Amino acid sequence: MTNDQDFREEVRAWLNANCPESQRRPIVREEQIWAGKHSVFPSQDARQWFEAMRDRGWTAPEWPTEYGGGGLNPGQARILQQEMARLNCRPPLYDMGLWMLGPALLAYGNEEQKATHIPPIVRGEVRWAQGYSEPSAGSDLASLKTRADDAGDHFLVNGTKIWTTRADVADWIFCLVRTDQKAPKQQGISFLLIDMESEGISTAPIKLISGESEFCQTFFDNVRVPKANLVGELNGGWAVAKELLKHERKLMGTMESITEKVDVGLVELARSYLPVDDNDRLVDTELRARISQHLMNDEAMALLNERMFYQHKAGKADPRLPMLVKHLGTSELQRKDELILRILGTDGLSWESTQTDQSVHRMVRNWAYDKAHTIAGGTSEIQLNIIAKRGLGLPD
Repeated sequence: MTNDQDFREEVRAWLNANCPESQRRPIVREEQIWAGKHSVFPSQDARQWFEAMRDRGWTAPEWPTEYGGGGLNPGQARILQQEMARLNCRPPLYDMGLWMLGPALLAYGNEEQKATHIPPIVRGEVRWAQGYSEPSAGSDLASLKTRADDAGDHFLVNGTKIWTTRADVADWIFCLVRTDQKAPKQQGISFLLIDMESEGISTAPIKLISGESEFCQTFFDNVRVPKANLVGELNGGWAVAKELLKHERKLMGTMESITEKVDVGLVELARSYLPVDDNDRLVDTELRARISQHLMNDEAMALLNERMFYQHKAGKADPRLPMLVKHLGTSELQRKDELILRILGTDGLSWESTQTDQSVHRMVRNWAYDKAHTIAGGTSEIQLNIIAKRGLGLPD
């Protein structure tokens, strides 16, 4: 077993040899590589980078090697992350299977389910969508009504899910469904894996304030789902859901690590747009204070993530911290967006892109898009209630 420094040198050499120069720059949404049969590579370099990471198992560096993962321990995975950040390497693959379903399957799936579904996730062969929220069951997720009735060797699924990200191009969807109509809320829910090509599934895109339509409403009309696709126990899906939500909340709290990058240094941006004094400080002292507060909050978030890493490495993760990361991270991202628009002034009114204002265009669109982050994965209000009740033990 090599020590950390040896491993770092190995990783650094490998990245230098395998990551093309074109893949060492901030990602833009149009060039993200999403998993699945509809996957499109923006360039040969992007394909080469993805295939190199896939073959090394580093699309899922901490997953077991028997399922195609990298088999790294937490410390090694962090070194890989640090060295990729040092070179500004782009993420090689995007998929909810990587971020959420895979960890839940590793925790709750049976051996057949792991062997069937995890290797294709690592290889980017299947794109997953998430079927949690419904028109009448958002933050109060346990009120969901989509049902799966026992039909012998299969379930018959009926109902609808909403905010299913890119379900229109997904290959599979993981769903929470009600399998016991009489049981109390959480006790009658099961977790199913459903092939999107199953007869009876349809999708309808939803247009967003940002002008995009990556969310869909998904409908299930007498969809047959084999019982082998039940993850965990029948009526025990809430436990699987909580495991998955833990990873989703952590993801939501660090969205800038996976979403389109607009390389914005707030101080430099402000200096380029606004008056400064003889000491190169912003004349607007109120804005200067707000930027300073954001930078301190950003550093505090980095330290919180550092704390989570060392807990994970020691096998003593605090389950309360992902709840904090989700709330604090998404709120701070929106505060940063507001600061950017304050700095841009009238330029921040730009909506349509031109050849000369691509970065401004993206910043404005991101401001609109990022409004969703304090809703997705549980609204901030619900999140604060959960933190108070489960994190701090406060009375109802």
